[in-house]
Amino acid sequence: MTLKLKYLFFMIFVLIQAGVFSQQTSNENIEWIKNNALDPDKYIIEKFMNHDIVLLGEHHLVKENLLFVQSLIPELYKNGIYNIGMEFGTSEVQKELDALVNAEEYDEKKAMEIMFTYNVTWGYREYIDIYKTTWQLNHSLPKTAKKFRVLNLSYVFDWQKFNSPRTPESMKLVFNKGTVDKFRAEIIEKEITDKKEKILVLTGTPHAYTRYGSPYFKYNGDNFCDYDFDWLGNRLYKKYPDKVFNIILHQAFTQKESNNYFLVSPSNGAIEQLMKENSLHPVGFDLINTPIGKLPDNSINSMCYENFTLEQYFDGYIFLEPLHSLEGCTVIDDFVNEKNLDYALNNFPDPDWHEKVKTLDDLKKFIRNNADQVSIQNKKL
Repeated sequence: MTLKLKYLFFMIFVLIQAGVFSQQTSNENIEWIKNNALDPDKYIIEKFMNHDIVLLGEHHLVKENLLFVQSLIPELYKNGIYNIGMEFGTSEVQKELDALVNAEEYDEKKAMEIMFTYNVTWGYREYIDIYKTTWQLNHSLPKTAKKFRVLNLSYVFDWQKFNSPRTPESMKLVFNKGTVDKFRAEIIEKEITDKKEKILVLTGTPHAYTRYGSPYFKYNGDNFCDYDFDWLGNRLYKKYPDKVFNIILHQAFTQKESNNYFLVSPSNGAIEQLMKENSLHPVGFDLINTPIGKLPDNSINSMCYENFTLEQYFDGYIFLEPLHSLEGCTVIDDFVNEKNLDYALNNFPDPDWHEKVKTLDDLKKFIRNNADQVSIQNKKL
C-alpha cells in the first residue's frame, strides 16, 4: 500500500471517529436537556429561590421575548416576586408609572407618554403592554394586597445637548446624572436590596453581564486586550455575588471578519441543533458546570478569551423559539405625532449613529425599520 493511500485511509478513520464522538456528545447533551431543563417560567421562578436579582438579557425588539415577560408577571407575583425592572423607563416619571398600574382604569395615552419620556423612538406595543399586564394583575387583587411594580431604571437623557464627537465632555452633557449603569445599580440597591425585595430585570444583553467582562482592544493591555466590568450586572455582582443570577434569552451573536459585522447562531449553531433534537420545546437551563455550558463559541464575544465557552458568558439560558421564527415588535404608528414631533426631533437618541431625521415620516420610518430588521436578520439564520 502506498504512503498516500495509507494516509487517505487514516484520514477517513479520523473523520469517522470524529463523527462518532460528535454524535455521542450530541446524544449526551440532549439527554442532559431532557433530564434537567425546565419550562422557561418555572426556570426563572426557581432561580429566585436562591437569588434576589435575576437579570434577563434580551436582544432588543424581539416580540416573543416581550410576550414571554408579560406572561411571567402573574407567576412572579404568585411566588413572592413583586418587581420587574426595565432599562426602558425614566425615574423622573416613576410616580406616574406607579399611579398608572394602580389606577381604576388603564390609560393607554399616559402609558405611551411615560415610554416616550425614556426614548422618543421606543414606540413598540409589547414593551408598553408590560404596563398593561401589570395593571391587569393589580386590578384583580384585593385593595389591601401588595401590588406588583414596574421599576424604571434609567433617567432622561438630554440628547439635544449632544455635540459630536463623543468625548467625556460631550457625553456628560447628555448623561447629566452620570454613568447610566451606575445609576441603574443604585436604583436597584435603593428600591430592592435595601428593602430586602426581589426583582426580575429586563435589559439589553450587555447590561446583564455579571462575571463576563466585554473585551476590547487596548494598545498597552496584556495581549492588547482589556475588559469592561462596569455594566449593570457587573456592578451588582461585585457587591452581591450570592444574590445575582443572569440569564440570556436565545438570540443571534455578532461575528466580525475584517471590518464586516454579521449575525451568527450561538455556538456555531449547536444550541439551535440541540433544540431541534428536543422538538423545539421552550426550555430554561443552567450553563455553569453543565455540558451545554461547555459548548465553545467563537463569536465576537470570545475576543481576548482562550477556549471561550457559553458558561463564561452567562449563568443560564432560555430558548423560546428558533432564531428564524423570532419577529420584531409591533410598531405603534402614532407614538410620534405632530404634537410631540419637535421634542422628538430635538431628542433623537444617538444621532451620530444614524442618518439624520428631519421629518415625522423620517421618525416613523426609523421606528418601523428597527423592528423590521429583527425579523429580516433572524430569518437569515
